[in-house]
Amino acid sequence: MSFYFMMWEKKEYKRCLFKVCKKYLSYFQKSVFRGEMSPSKLIKLKAKLEKVIDKRVDFICIIKLMNDGVFGEEVLENGKMGNGESLIL
Repeated sequence: MSFYFMMWEKKEYKRCLFKVCKKYLSYFQKSVFRGEMSPSKLIKLKAKLEKVIDKRVDFICIIKLMNDGVFGEEVLENGKMGNGESLIL
């Protein structure tokens, strides 16, 4: 299992987005969740997010903590899903 941070910026607040995130991660602050997830749960979370976001205007960022000093970033926005570069802290 890996540790994830997920944050979003939405044009309009939707309770359904909060409910989806709360099933998989722990609520941290206004639009931030965090917690451990298996790869299969991450796939399920992303599939459910795709159903409740408007890709033209909503922004969702999922950060995966890979070890103590490196993490990867995945962003869902404007109709495309991309992987950010791995960063060394």
